[in-house]
Amino acid sequence: MSRISVRGFAVASATAVTTVGAVVGVAAGQPASMGNTEAAAADATIADIPAGTQAQVQTASLTQQADDASTQADAAALKSAQEDARKAAAETAQSKKDAADEAKAQKAAEARKKKEQAASRSAERDVGDLLGKSSYTIAETQALARGMVAGDQFQCFSNIVDHESGWNYRATNASSGAYGLVQALPGSKMSSAGSDWQSNPATQIKWGLNYMNDRYGSPCGAWSFWQANNWY
Repeated sequence: MSRISVRGFAVASATAVTTVGAVVGVAAGQPASMGNTEAAAADATIADIPAGTQAQVQTASLTQQADDASTQADAAALKSAQEDARKAAAETAQSKKDAADEAKAQKAAEARKKKEQAASRSAERDVGDLLGKSSYTIAETQALARGMVAGDQFQCFSNIVDHESGWNYRATNASSGAYGLVQALPGSKMSSAGSDWQSNPATQIKWGLNYMNDRYGSPCGAWSFWQANNWY
């Protein structure tokens, strides 16, 4: 066996170093005291130690190294387990939050749908109550339009009527002959929606809505064209 310094074993095991020092003193035929054991161990080599004791020293060193490796492995395993637990907790919390958000959104959508349905039924009742009158105020005419035009299209329809007639269903353009809420040209075009086109704003709204849908796809499509051209 080569002369390996015992100091390498001392780094791994203080116990082994002490053992080596004691053995070296005995081997040299000198009384060994506890005070100079480590110093002797520092200068001793494997060759200076009896074979049986060499095995003990090596075993003690390897055992210490194994214990150290085991401790490090346990610490790494604990850290990994803690990280896995943290990730699992975070994923669970996120899943619960996503589920709660989805439930909240669904509940809001259902409430909005019920509100829209109630508003639609109310508008339909308003239309029914307003039909057959001999004259209509602007508010009544707008109520008719709300009951006939889809909610997401009403504002666009209203913008056009605001500019064309100011919600006056009897509005007449003296120079062109355009007539009614949507200023149909000529006004008689609106007879396709009803013979009472001159006096019934509901008939004018029906015709105007059909015209916007057929030519521009929707009242909002018609409003986009109107904004670019000041006519539709």
